Amino acid sequence: MDSLQNILDRHPGAGRDALIPILQSVQEAHGYLSREAITRIGGHLGLPASKVFGVATFYNQFRFQPLGKFHIQVCRGTACHVKGSLGTLESIQRMLDLKPGCTSKDGLFSLETVACLGACGLAPVVCVNGEFHAGITPDNLKKLVDGFRKQEAAHEGAH
Repeated sequence: MDSLQNILDRHPGAGRDALIPILQSVQEAHGYLSREAITRIGGHLGLPASKVFGVATFYNQFRFQPLGKFHIQVCRGTACHVKGSLGTLESIQRMLDLKPGCTSKDGLFSLETVACLGACGLAPVVCVNGEFHAGITPDNLKKLVDGFRKQEAAHEGAH
């Protein structure tokens, strides 16, 4: 985690006011905030790790697990809700045995709910690694997930 040290070195003598920018920089560099990162940030700022973790958990922008290879965002905005995004979310949770904010044990999938993806006319919408999938139903959701699994199996078979 030498890039963590590089980030901390950019904030010499920093105090509590640098906590959020440091957390943001570490997550941008590593994709999430590890236990080690939280401990080292606390040491750098002279704060207990529990305080750093407490601040980080207050903001929903911070993650504590790496994202899956396929990061699935389920829109829960008004238009998507009216068109059935709760059912979509429940289906994907059952299908992947995964709760929002978590990553599958194999690292293949991570799941997140978002307030709005800004694609209301396509509701209900799921976004996977930045690619939008419109009008999601349980049937096409299963096809989508199966497609990602096949893609990964083909990729693994090629190596």
